[in-house]
Amino acid sequence: MQASCRLFKYNVRVLIVAYSSNRFIMLWFTVVFLVVLFLTLALRGWLSFRQSRHVTAHRDAVPVAFAERISLSAHQKAASYTLAKQTLGRVESSLEVIILLVWTLGGGLAWLMTATGQLPISVLWQDVALLLAVALIGGILGLPFSYYSTFGIEAHFGFNRTSRALWFADLVKSTLLSLLIGIPLLALLLWLMRVAGSLWWLWAWIVFMGVQLLMLVIYPTLIAPLFNKFEPLPEGSTRSRIEALLDRCGFTASGLFVMDGSRRSGHGNAYFTGLGRSKRIVFFDTLFNRLNEDEVEAVLAHELGHFKRHHIKKRIAFSTLLSLVFLALLAWLMQQPWFYSGLGISADQVDAAMVRPGVALSLFMLVLPVFMFLFTPLGAAYSRRHEFEADAYAATHASATALEQALVRLYEDNAATLTPDPVHSAFYDSHPPAAIRIAHLRTLHCAD
Repeated sequence: MQASCRLFKYNVRVLIVAYSSNRFIMLWFTVVFLVVLFLTLALRGWLSFRQSRHVTAHRDAVPVAFAERISLSAHQKAASYTLAKQTLGRVESSLEVIILLVWTLGGGLAWLMTATGQLPISVLWQDVALLLAVALIGGILGLPFSYYSTFGIEAHFGFNRTSRALWFADLVKSTLLSLLIGIPLLALLLWLMRVAGSLWWLWAWIVFMGVQLLMLVIYPTLIAPLFNKFEPLPEGSTRSRIEALLDRCGFTASGLFVMDGSRRSGHGNAYFTGLGRSKRIVFFDTLFNRLNEDEVEAVLAHELGHFKRHHIKKRIAFSTLLSLVFLALLAWLMQQPWFYSGLGISADQVDAAMVRPGVALSLFMLVLPVFMFLFTPLGAAYSRRHEFEADAYAATHASATALEQALVRLYEDNAATLTPDPVHSAFYDSHPPAAIRIAHLRTLHCAD
């Protein structure tokens, strides 16, 4: 009898210690989450104010390197455009933090978990419904910012060319397309999380990689045409020069196309897309109509530089590795009670949450961007390095002077600021700042 009493007291002490330990870890995780969340918000706000202050301080004089080709009025327009986007970004960042707190510590996701758990469908489809609801609510909350950005800022500065009917049609088509692709993929992922054992994340990663590669193949021919018209590049001297450039670079593509980008925006761009035999080169009509033949050739040579320097393959490999790490991390976190309780799932709901993979996936997708923001300068620096390499490739297969002229024209046409704050640029800019990039190009064509 005494032995039984001692065993009972021992078990009680173990349970108390375990409960206290789990509660401590939960509180610790909550504190870490809040600290990182508000640190990120403060950092984003500080970077935005730095950008606004720096652009304002330099708005009354065009940088010397651009003074001969960009007017003061165009420079000031770019400054005003940048300031308007920064103001909207600060409001959006603040609202995103509030929404995230409502989803997590405010109990929003816990409530939605209970609500979807009462649906008369299988647990797997309850989780699909949960994830779709989170995505749908997030999308609806983000619509006012998208609308104001298009019909407020972009329209005010003369860039928006889309009608409200077209904007709404694009929204409907993109939503339906996301559902068509996303629902089966979510169902498969959640099914793997439930039945594939402790290595489900490895199988999920294989599926994810397969879908990503499939999208690269089908996007140019099946998805992109749902939103834009693609006309073959007309016969003529420009096409002949482009084909000669492709031959020199050893690049084969399934076609050269001009996209009706002007139907939606005054911004210009060029890119190549697809994988394998589905590769195609695409020019926005806004860009194609603004540049001369030398400049078009130089811009395309830059884009080809990304391909020939294997930047696309490197980015796919990096994305592949990162997705594997994230899935493995999710697999571990979804087994930890403190992950749920530390993010707003009440103690009496944790056991139910741990048998619903959709809850862990929802929480993970909601909070991951908070913890990843501090690493954004690394990705930006890596991308800027690729831009320098692509510029160098273009300088050897076309004219560095023509590329410089094209970039200056694009800076002006797109109202890109010539005077970004260096710290803000280090966090956000995937391309080198204008002054640095132009200076680098001048060294290249001087070397020629």
